[in-house]
Amino acid sequence: MTRRADPLLFAVCALGITQITAWGTSYYCLGVLANPIAADTGWSRSLIYFGFTVSLLVMGAVSSWAGRAIDRYGAQAVMTAGTVLVSAGLLLLSIVRSEAAYLAAWAFLGVGMRLCLYDAAFAALVQVVPSRGRQAISYLTLFGAFASTVFWVVGHYLNEALGWRATLAWFAAINLAICLPLNWLGLARREHAAGTDTPAAAKAAPEGEPLQGRMRRVGIALFALVMSLNGFVFGVVTVQLVPLLEASGLAVAAAVWVASMKGFAQFGGRVVEIVFGRNLHAMTVGRIAIGVLPASFLVLLLSGGNLQAVVAFTLLMGASQGVITIVRGAVPLALFGATGYGAVLGLLATPILIVNAASPTLFALIVDAFGWDAARGALLAAAAASWLAMEAMSRWYEGRRRPA
Repeated sequence: MTRRADPLLFAVCALGITQITAWGTSYYCLGVLANPIAADTGWSRSLIYFGFTVSLLVMGAVSSWAGRAIDRYGAQAVMTAGTVLVSAGLLLLSIVRSEAAYLAAWAFLGVGMRLCLYDAAFAALVQVVPSRGRQAISYLTLFGAFASTVFWVVGHYLNEALGWRATLAWFAAINLAICLPLNWLGLARREHAAGTDTPAAAKAAPEGEPLQGRMRRVGIALFALVMSLNGFVFGVVTVQLVPLLEASGLAVAAAVWVASMKGFAQFGGRVVEIVFGRNLHAMTVGRIAIGVLPASFLVLLLSGGNLQAVVAFTLLMGASQGVITIVRGAVPLALFGATGYGAVLGLLATPILIVNAASPTLFALIVDAFGWDAARGALLAAAAASWLAMEAMSRWYEGRRRPA
């Protein structure tokens, strides 16, 4: 098979572009449009961000159904439909005039996002190249690191020139024009069955026999616990990293500058995983990535406002987050196999998305009731609990695999 004809290269490049576009135009759009929406409508910022929370809750509610649909109808059809729904949702969001309509538009967007963002894209790659699914997932996440970087800039300039409503309408058109053909054409090719017999494919084959029966159910529950605890931490830092750094002693400008380094750290962490982690079992990569997280928050807790220490925290936390995105797709593939992979990701995503939706509000309540020191301690505790759960899961898995 020539490189030009390789479905992995074709699918990763196509989905890489669509993931940058879909994430940037929908999931990250409030990063530059929240303030303009508030200024124009007079709605509170809490209501504006609550719309995003509603979308995450809807994503969690439909996640299992979306995973089964991918397995049944194919990721090509499901992701293409998701693109249409996201574009329609963005267009609806651009014309809302009431708070209820605003929240309803975000709920509609939640369905579309679940059908075309990472969980769907991971399942799509496993369908296209089942023998090299982990490799494809790692490559795809390199693209995703640039979503906010690209579309926060695009959104800022469109808003300055046209206003937030026209910006969302343009986002709808951009999403439709780019993602619709690429999702359809990029997933049209699949590796030949004979490809799984090649040396390269054998090297990238699933890591051990897939878990079955009760072991499969226990494994899914354990990994859902690990990623939900982890999801609390990243649900907070996704929207409150700058205030967290300010509360650690940095001035506003410095906090914004340091927070911007997280995206580069994510990209760097993913490159390191591709180069050095490809020969490690996915569980081993997960243990390392999740183990770095509590260490990073311990650095923050002991930083005392020292700039170098806060930068070190941001880089460690960002690198961990970047690799954990890969782990979220690679560990289920290694443990449960390619068959029914979409449904497994759907089950796992349900509690993770719900925790993501609730964590910023819960964190804010902790800050208001107990202060920033206690809140930073809560993040450290959640990160440590995720690491301990991952270690327990690894011991359980190794103990069950050894007799087999």
